[in-house]
Amino acid sequence: MSSKRFKKLPEKTSQLTPVLIEKILSEIKKNCTTKFDESVDLSFQINNKQKKNEISIRTVVNLPGGTGKKVKVAVVCEDTKSSEAKTAGADIVGGDDFIEKIKNGEMNFEKLICTPSMMVKLSKLGKVLGPKGLMPNPKLGSVTEDLKTAISNAKSGQAEIRNDKDGNIGVSIGKKSFNDEKLIKNFYAIIETLEKEKMNNTVKGDLIKSAFITSTMGVSYQLKLGKNI
Repeated sequence: MSSKRFKKLPEKTSQLTPVLIEKILSEIKKNCTTKFDESVDLSFQINNKQKKNEISIRTVVNLPGGTGKKVKVAVVCEDTKSSEAKTAGADIVGGDDFIEKIKNGEMNFEKLICTPSMMVKLSKLGKVLGPKGLMPNPKLGSVTEDLKTAISNAKSGQAEIRNDKDGNIGVSIGKKSFNDEKLIKNFYAIIETLEKEKMNNTVKGDLIKSAFITSTMGVSYQLKLGKNI
């Protein structure tokens, strides 16, 4: 059953003519009628069924306007690198003992970074970390010797872009409290990343079938995208 608040929102907005993000942001914010600072979220449906292979996208994008979220970052590294990790702002730093804690279910962090030499040990916890999307990955920059950069990226506004088995991608571009410029910059950073993924995957035709924008507790609108994606 819909709440009184939700019933006051516009109806059937997803069926309207697709619009540019610059034209719809004010409406999205107007629909943020809850008491908390709602997220502004994107939903993409990709054309992942290709003749020769199925498209699988998993990458990260550094959002220029940030995410508005405080991310708790954990680092698994050698003792010689623990000081570097702590100085760079990691919330939790550890080695073998920390890996044992993770094995026993202690995962009070949102992002896990690991040095290459420790990854051999951590990789054995794939069944524990994998389902939660926490397993470090070299492609995503979370298996690295450059802990300072990895921690900085995770803290300052890094978002993961990943499609599910049905070809759906969900990603946030910030909060209602963000000014339009920040949200738009974040949006185009994601679009640029998807354009690169299209080229890397040699997609025939459009990569994106449809794109929608909404707020956490709002209603969705279909977005108009450029021709290159």
